[in-house]
Amino acid sequence: MRCHPVRVSHLKLARQVFDIELAALRSVKGSLDESFDRGIDLICATLAARRKIVVLGVGKSGNIGRKIAATLSSTGSTAVVLNPVDALHGDLGIVQDGDLILALSYSGESSEWTDLLPALRRFSVQIIALTGNPKSTLAQHSDVILDIRVPREACPFNLAPTASTTATLVMGDALAIAVMTARGFRKQDFAQRHPAGAIGRALLYKVGDIMRRDQRNAVARQDQTVQDGLLTMTHAKTGSVSVVDGKGRLVGVFTDGDLRRRLAAHEDILQRPLKEVMTRNPITLRDDALAVDALRIFNDRNIDDLIVVNARKEPVGLVDSQDLPKLKLM
Repeated sequence: MRCHPVRVSHLKLARQVFDIELAALRSVKGSLDESFDRGIDLICATLAARRKIVVLGVGKSGNIGRKIAATLSSTGSTAVVLNPVDALHGDLGIVQDGDLILALSYSGESSEWTDLLPALRRFSVQIIALTGNPKSTLAQHSDVILDIRVPREACPFNLAPTASTTATLVMGDALAIAVMTARGFRKQDFAQRHPAGAIGRALLYKVGDIMRRDQRNAVARQDQTVQDGLLTMTHAKTGSVSVVDGKGRLVGVFTDGDLRRRLAAHEDILQRPLKEVMTRNPITLRDDALAVDALRIFNDRNIDDLIVVNARKEPVGLVDSQDLPKLKLM
């Protein structure tokens, strides 16, 4: 279907959609009550018994259900997706006694649901319904009802699922986050479930795993000249040199930027000792810290290199921000 000349601004319509969906979320938030707490208790009890969450939805609700199941699984709550139509034709075998059904249906009256509910009730399962119709057939067969009624859809005909699917998605996110908090899910647990992604690598890797070391870690004594420091940087192919005292402990850093900033003030800059022109108290990180801590420092501070020190405050490595994309950490 071709787009016709528009009399109303696209931007104005977009803002109207945002307003409608934000109003829908405020409405659903206002309807939250102790049913939500009961739902969290049911989910936690199911998972504690080593059973799973079965997320069911048809059409747009099914699409939202897949995302909710993925969020639950990635945050430590075992969840699978089941299409009610497929369930009626053999896939109901995925359901076991003790499982929890997370049922998504705005109307709660679709034929797929009314046909499936009697079969589901032959199992020893409990049902949490996310529905916009608390008096529906689905709601009547559920143990917990989470009301996702919205004032209206963003669709100009109030037909296409838009605000209602947004409300369903956010309710699913609220369930997942509440459950992961209740079960004490940790950052390390999250990393274990994302080993191939940037998040997992950043949370599992230590700084010592990603830093430049040995010949690629430029280190010079504070009594050496700037020229010596630059030669060390060139050899290491880096933009900074860690400056140490006579005991090998870090006392400062000298960078390409420091050289440019001091050239005008010091004509003999190349012959000056590093201790006169270095930046003292540089930002550092321990070698046993997580890579995600390095990422946080790069995001919060305007630096290109991060010096890595050991327990004795000796510079044992360097994390170069240019290495992070190659390590797939950004």
